[in-house]
Amino acid sequence: MIRAGIIGGSGYTGGELIRILLMHPDAEISFVYSTTRAGTKISDTHPDLLGITDMRFTGTVDSGVDVVFLCLGHGNSTAFLKANNFSEQTKVIDLSNDFRLAGDASLDDRHFVYGLPELNREKIRNAGHIANPGCFATAIQLALLPLASKQKLGNDVHINAMTGSTGAGVATSATTHFSWRNNNISWYKPFTHQHMGEISESLQSLQDEIPPIHFLPMRGNFTRGIFATAYTRYTDSLESAEALYREFYQDARFTHVSDQPLDLKQVVNTNQCHVHLHKHDDLLLVSSAIDNLLKGASGQAVQNMNLMFGVEEGSGLQLKSGVF
Repeated sequence: MIRAGIIGGSGYTGGELIRILLMHPDAEISFVYSTTRAGTKISDTHPDLLGITDMRFTGTVDSGVDVVFLCLGHGNSTAFLKANNFSEQTKVIDLSNDFRLAGDASLDDRHFVYGLPELNREKIRNAGHIANPGCFATAIQLALLPLASKQKLGNDVHINAMTGSTGAGVATSATTHFSWRNNNISWYKPFTHQHMGEISESLQSLQDEIPPIHFLPMRGNFTRGIFATAYTRYTDSLESAEALYREFYQDARFTHVSDQPLDLKQVVNTNQCHVHLHKHDDLLLVSSAIDNLLKGASGQAVQNMNLMFGVEEGSGLQLKSGVF
């Protein structure tokens, strides 16, 4: 069994990791660390786990676990690793943005591989540590990587992607509480979102020169999921694009090309990414949909763990959406 520790277990991504790992046939939770909830029952914070676990949060870490998941706010993972010593054999999977960019990928003797399996599967298998991708970044990269792989991104790319309120984390704010979010939508960080750096680096790993990418993030009036649409000029046929995407994702465990237009409920509560293509005149429209807390965070982190430890890639991740 893979012995796992979770740092920052009281938030949304920590709660999802606990849920997945409790049901994982090849892993067990050694501890769940929280600075604010130590000693309290996990099910008091995550009531969906009532009757499933009697574990309690702890304020101490087991430095000898096989893998530790860092579910901390951006900028806090670096400080935590500097303050806590884990064994040389402990693998680190970080869910923050601390180590995602190439220039930030090393800390002391740790080097972090960017953990997008559809792009870096073999590197992940041999990695000591993983920088888990961002949620928007996952949805957008999976929409665009096949085009970059064939040098087909020749013109500006326009992206609109809407996320649920859980993407902002468990702490309430003016734009996450029910009264504001319900029956409402808005944009934020137009063209300057922090995930643009990792998106650009991944695309450039397949296509040396990429065109300008214009990304408009949106807040949706729902809790979970990301629905992304990207369009760019594409002069080849729709059939050629579909063939390109199906070839690129033929071995992908969780990313699938759909013949039908997408809706968000198809993927919520799963580790799936669904992709659909549509052609209008010389514009190619690519839609992608994921659950921001699973394929966009905790599910993908477990997928990376499975690859790193040589267990079946989908182990513990056979999750079905509820579409009704």
